[in-house]
Amino acid sequence: MKKVLIAEDSSVIQNLAKKILEFQNFEIHAVKNGQQVLDELAKSDFDIILLDINMPVMDGMDCARAVRALSDPTKAAIPMIAITGNARNYSMEDFKAAGFNDFLAKPLNFDALVTQVKALTE
Repeated sequence: MKKVLIAEDSSVIQNLAKKILEFQNFEIHAVKNGQQVLDELAKSDFDIILLDINMPVMDGMDCARAVRALSDPTKAAIPMIAITGNARNYSMEDFKAAGFNDFLAKPLNFDALVTQVKALTE
């Protein structure tokens, strides 16, 4: 079973994404900020990370850069999807530069979420 790490400070979005992905047979771990992502990665392996861009403590852009800079090459290469409510503030180039593989705009299209997660974890 593929393991998904979701970092999202909105409980509503977190819970919806969790239910939808669990229904698709993914194992979900959810955290509230980028620092918690790094803490989880230190303890465990994941197949993909979904990162909200606007989070307290450490935002998604800083977290993505930190993941790509990890000394463990496997963890540094984990696919990451940016989730953003203000996609106009960033271009795909910005996301790619930070290390993201793809991005999803809010409000989330859950079909697109499932499609992207599956595509990046096959």
